[in-house]
Amino acid sequence: GMTAEDKLVAVTTISFDIAGLELFLPLLTGAEIVLVDAATAKDGRALLDVISAEKATVMQATPYTWRIMLEAGWDKTAPIKAICGGEALPAELAERILGAAGSLWNVYGPTETTIWSTVKHITDPGKITIGRPIDNTSIYILDKFLKPLGPGIPGEIYIGGEGVADHARIIRRGED
Repeated sequence: GMTAEDKLVAVTTISFDIAGLELFLPLLTGAEIVLVDAATAKDGRALLDVISAEKATVMQATPYTWRIMLEAGWDKTAPIKAICGGEALPAELAERILGAAGSLWNVYGPTETTIWSTVKHITDPGKITIGRPIDNTSIYILDKFLKPLGPGIPGEIYIGGEGVADHARIIRRGED
């Protein structure tokens, strides 16, 4: 949903995979990027000031960062699209973000799957899920024998698609 009219505040250090999205998605869509330094990214009030001054419309962050912004006094004065990932989104935090953000999106994807694998637009804090697979991604819930499980049955998440390597090869010194 990012367009050329958007302005994304990038808070993730370059050493994490998620920074790839913060840097390249705005460039691909013609949106603007507002890079913040590490000190600003850890200061809820400073982040709010940047969002306000820059009239930012999108920010992706962990629950911790959203929480420090709320504790610093965030309210509807910065109604951005809040993208939350990196760890589980608690219902109480989702409710608070929904009270301040223009919209809330929960994203899931282990580093091994190239940033995100699933996305869910959260409108009800009582119904938080990791959502559905993004394009070119498949999600499977399997048992310990790698057999598919039915809806609502707990199991392990397996991810397939363009963001996952087909196989891995280990190269040791002197061997191929």
